[in-house]
Amino acid sequence: MRRVNILYDEVLAPCGLRTTQYSLLSNIERMATPAVSQLAEELVMDRSALAHTLKPLERDGLVAVAPDPNDRRVKRVSLTDAGRARKAEGEALWRVAQDRFESVLGAKQSHQMRVLLDTLADSGFADRFSA
Repeated sequence: MRRVNILYDEVLAPCGLRTTQYSLLSNIERMATPAVSQLAEELVMDRSALAHTLKPLERDGLVAVAPDPNDRRVKRVSLTDAGRARKAEGEALWRVAQDRFESVLGAKQSHQMRVLLDTLADSGFADRFSA
């Protein structure tokens, strides 16, 4: 799996994002303006690991981290205009990588793998597993 991540990183290199960063930008966009804790839970990440991953994106002006206006203890993450543009740039490259992956693995197996990964990532699976 590590080799696949390296290959995806190579595909995304022209836009200056790593796979983890592209995934993070995609999830922030999908969730609108999530709280850091919500984002960490969604990504099944420790909050400190998430903070570490967010720092270069914040430094580069791709995301903004700010206190929630209704509860200043809560920090919210949002994409900046530059973040939206970089994510869109990465999306075109990601599609190329996905198409390559599917051409090697095959459409049916790629679909089966995605279904299985979605099942494993579902919180209901973790709940049932730990019960």
